[in-house]
Amino acid sequence: MSNLKKKLMNGDFVITVEVTPPRGPNITEMVNKLEELKKVVDAVNFTDNPSAKMRLCSMAACKISLDLDFEPVLQMTCRDRNRIGIQSDLLGAHALGIRNILVMTGDHPALGDHKEAKPVYDIDSSILVKLVNNLNNGLDINGNKLNGKTEFFCGAVVNPNAEPILPQLKRFEQKLKMGAEFFQTQMIFEIEKLERFIDYSKKFNTKVIAGIVMIRTKKMLHYIASKVPGVLIPKWLIDEVEKLKDEDVEKFGIDFACSIILSIIEKRLCDGIHIMAFSKVQEVKNLLNLIKIKT
Repeated sequence: MSNLKKKLMNGDFVITVEVTPPRGPNITEMVNKLEELKKVVDAVNFTDNPSAKMRLCSMAACKISLDLDFEPVLQMTCRDRNRIGIQSDLLGAHALGIRNILVMTGDHPALGDHKEAKPVYDIDSSILVKLVNNLNNGLDINGNKLNGKTEFFCGAVVNPNAEPILPQLKRFEQKLKMGAEFFQTQMIFEIEKLERFIDYSKKFNTKVIAGIVMIRTKKMLHYIASKVPGVLIPKWLIDEVEKLKDEDVEKFGIDFACSIILSIIEKRLCDGIHIMAFSKVQEVKNLLNLIKIKT
């Protein structure tokens, strides 16, 4: 059993952080960041070619992290592989010692830096959850027996910001039925929308980790709002950031993320937080130090 699973099942409040693998073979900077981050968070989540932009593969990044004694979470999308390739990669990941999986559909190549690439999408994220569940039961996706069982801790993604929310809740239930053991939310900007989802999720035996983004610049905020699928940033927040001087945006971003996290902790809304800081280590440390001061 992974340490992340143990902590969540024991009721511990977990903190994970997102790291984007490098765009090239040089891993020195990533390794330096991992050495710093492992001192302050429970696990690191490696993105799988985010926004359909080519990067070092998540599996290799996870193995590097394991070698540094830092527990990884492998992101696996449906965009680039058919069901044969996905199963093969997951068996390979398990053989390397990777135990935490976060599955998702994946952004379309038209959004990325290889627009001519053909998307696969042989299966969707719900079926991918079922595929992982099958592997954990010693079966392939077609029910054929394997020579052993995997021990993956399988997570899926949910978007509490969606309007209307009902289709998202149905997808959430579907993923639960397929075998998802924990959920990571899309970026949370309004605590009320997270509360709405958590109230619903309490009917089910699952764990929820809230996604927290750190706003650094006005340009970044507008990029997320217009270019990142599934992210809904409220207009009031964009207006508030626009009123700030450029040099004040980063501090506002840390304070805003801190306020969301403190509300989550005070209200005991969910089981942990996932910090999306776009690999900015010092900002993660600043945020966590601020939380310690205020709790």
